[in-house]
Amino acid sequence: MTRFLLNVVFVASAAAQTYDLVLAGGRVMDPESGLDAVRDVGINGGKIAAISTSSLIGRTRVDVAGAVVAPGFIDLHAHGQLPENYRLQARDGVTTALELEIGVSPVDAWYAERTGKSPINFGASAGHVGASMFVLGDTGVFLPRNAAITTRPNAEQKERIETRVRLDLDHGALGIGLGIAYVPKSSREQIFDVFRLAALYQVPCFVHVRHGGRADPQGIAEALQEVLSDALATGASLHIVHINSSASAALPLALRMIEGARRSGLDVTTEAYPYTAGQTNIDSAIFDEGWQEKMGITYKDLQWVETGERLTAESFARYRKQGGTVIAHSMSEDTIRMAMAHPMVMIASDSFLREGKGHPRSSGTFSRVLGRYVREEKILPLMEGIRKMTLMPAQRLERAVPLMRHKGRIRVGADADITVFDAGRIIDRATWEKPAEFSEGILHVLVSGVFVVRDGRFAGSGTPGVAIRRPRVQ
Repeated sequence: MTRFLLNVVFVASAAAQTYDLVLAGGRVMDPESGLDAVRDVGINGGKIAAISTSSLIGRTRVDVAGAVVAPGFIDLHAHGQLPENYRLQARDGVTTALELEIGVSPVDAWYAERTGKSPINFGASAGHVGASMFVLGDTGVFLPRNAAITTRPNAEQKERIETRVRLDLDHGALGIGLGIAYVPKSSREQIFDVFRLAALYQVPCFVHVRHGGRADPQGIAEALQEVLSDALATGASLHIVHINSSASAALPLALRMIEGARRSGLDVTTEAYPYTAGQTNIDSAIFDEGWQEKMGITYKDLQWVETGERLTAESFARYRKQGGTVIAHSMSEDTIRMAMAHPMVMIASDSFLREGKGHPRSSGTFSRVLGRYVREEKILPLMEGIRKMTLMPAQRLERAVPLMRHKGRIRVGADADITVFDAGRIIDRATWEKPAEFSEGILHVLVSGVFVVRDGRFAGSGTPGVAIRRPRVQ
């Protein structure tokens, strides 16, 4: 009886207030509490201030009856940290886009370029790849293309790389990004020492494992054994990126290995994107000698992003010398379904698109999961799909990044990062030929209580996105 009276008092008190904004009558779905019911959501000062069965009063009141009101989607693996990509992701329901696999270096300059200019939240890890490129004198821009691929760092160089990563952690980086496959000369001792650094700072390592895309089960087993052993020996947290493309046909084995490590108490998580092709630089270490055997594909399975053409031996050699981006059609639909359905696997896009050219995952990852795999194929329930793209990524970071404790939830006191969508209509529209097509069914997207998308359209030129950053070391 006492609890009932308290609830009545709370609802009556909430209903008597006036809120900056009210989302009225939507189906509120919160994966943390399990709430799935029609509610009014009141927002004040960029925070969720009330969730009520009663009608709330707002200076602005938006009727969202029939739509799902969910936490804003959190993308842990977004390379496209540019205005074009932020707009595409906002239209796909993303409120926070983080560059955690490759990371950045130096982080201060990277954050300064985006602060006050982004419609969605942004953040990055300390990039071991970037630090290696700087120390070894590689001429690549985003990924190595020469010295950092071919040079095994000596003791002095390893120390300089680690010092640069440490400095970026001191300046608020969210963890350490380790693209081991892109710096193949990095020794196992060097990678182990980076894990030790992550443990010292109590931050996760976000890892592209050493044998990415290998069709041979032995390859992914060896790659996972390396990083799982490093995490166990150092106590560092581990997040393995795009397990779908890293494991490919060996995905069942990879998932069993990660599950076993988790049961043994290891803090390890993983993610996948909902497409049968990946994308990377053709001049990177991924396409060094033996790539066809490792990935189980050949030239015709590669698609040149700039023109959409499928490659031949001749065009592959020419474009590899030139440098640029290629899409690798290397996975089966069964592999993707398995990754989407597994309760341990988060959703992340691995996205990058420039001037309308790139991979459709840059525009449609989250809507594709909710439209195709939740609604159409019924591989997973709607609440589970939402959990994989909201609460799970927030929880992956929140121990090291206090800001993330207030994201990925619809609860009083949480940040008002909210995505409202039509569950019966949401779907991706981006294709291999037209990768920059906006998703359908995303109705409203709010960041810190400010509309970024309203009624399915961009809401002006607002830039409410904030930097997601660890507190700096003084």
